[in-house]
Amino acid sequence: HMEQSKNKSLIESVIQTVIGLVTSVLIQVILYPIMGIPVTFFQNIIITLVFFVVSIVRGYFVRRIFNKL
Repeated sequence: HMEQSKNKSLIESVIQTVIGLVTSVLIQVILYPIMGIPVTFFQNIIITLVFFVVSIVRGYFVRRIFNKL
C-alpha cells in the first residue's frame, strides 16, 4: 500500500486547519456578540490561533498514526 509522506501529512493538516481557522474567526465574530461574550477582535484572533496550532499538531499526529495502521 502507499503511505503518505510526513511532509504531505503536514501540508494536508495545515491546509485543513487554515480552512478551519478562517471558518472559526467568521463564526466567532458572529457568535460571540449573539451570546453576549465580550471579546475584542484581537482576543478572537489570539483564541483562534491557539486552537489553530493545537489543531495542526493534532491533525499531523492523527494522520501519522493512521498512516502506520
